[in-house]
Amino acid sequence: MREREFWQLLEEVFGRSYGRSIASDLALDKLGSITANEAIARGEEPRIVWNVLCDQMDIPDSRRWGKDHNAPPMPAGR
Repeated sequence: MREREFWQLLEEVFGRSYGRSIASDLALDKLGSITANEAIARGEEPRIVWNVLCDQMDIPDSRRWGKDHNAPPMPAGR
């Protein structure tokens, strides 16, 4: 997943304003209590950040990948 795709899904699943708010305000426990914005800025794989965010927000697989419901492959080494 590219960073651009992360932001597209964030807006599609949560809405533009709420999604941006979550990305900047919600501490992601599984990533050391940093926000999605901080995790991406630090170089964390966007797909990992997306999955952690969706898990923490209880977003089911049927909704987390948007309209086409196709999960991108996990990065190598994870």
